Amino acid sequence: MENNNENQLNIELNEEVAGGIYSNLAIITHSNTEFVADFVQIMPGVPKAQVRSRVIMTPENAKRLMKALAENISKYEAHNGTIKDDNGMAPPNIPMNFGGQNTEA
Repeated sequence: MENNNENQLNIELNEEVAGGIYSNLAIITHSNTEFVADFVQIMPGVPKAQVRSRVIMTPENAKRLMKALAENISKYEAHNGTIKDDNGMAPPNIPMNFGGQNTEA
């Protein structure tokens, strides 16, 4: 069997990125050329929320991400049961329009 190193991709993960960030809200907007996902941390009783990370990607990569998330959620639910998407709480009353296009979270 031939070892083809041309198709290999080495991905590095430094300590800071490996620690991750916590986000309990995603605000997603798009233009005709890119999708922007802002990952926000909202704390109870605190009127100000911080964008903890922003990811900008092409529409093609956004669609690949959507498919990968759907596949992983399906596998998770097959093993752990259905994920409840409301946790018995009303969604926060947060304006999702920052003067641009309407967004989905």
